[in-house]
Amino acid sequence: MPSRETVQKFIDVVVSGRHDEAIELFYTEDASMQENLTEPRRGRDGLVARERAVMSGFKEIRTTCVMPFFIDGDHVAINWIFEFVEANGNTRTINEIAMQQWRNDKIWRERFYYDPAQMK
Repeated sequence: MPSRETVQKFIDVVVSGRHDEAIELFYTEDASMQENLTEPRRGRDGLVARERAVMSGFKEIRTTCVMPFFIDGDHVAINWIFEFVEANGNTRTINEIAMQQWRNDKIWRERFYYDPAQMK
């Protein structure tokens, strides 16, 4: 079960814009991520590589954690708001809920819920 302090450290790294580093530091080697109903992506190294590819496609990604976050045993729920700023200045905002299952002090499984219409 993660402590509130550990989850807060994770949030702090993400909010600082270091999304790839957050995966390196806070996910298990065999972690998986799933977006809505898509097939989960598996393996921390692949998750880091994909995150870096996404990050490289934008001028800036601004991240806000809508407080509070919730912990129930090994389960954590976080409401994120991401603002993806393109090279031309256009911005897309995504409001999502991340449901995480932690193993000790690392994220083992994560599923994101958001309305895909926000991506347009």
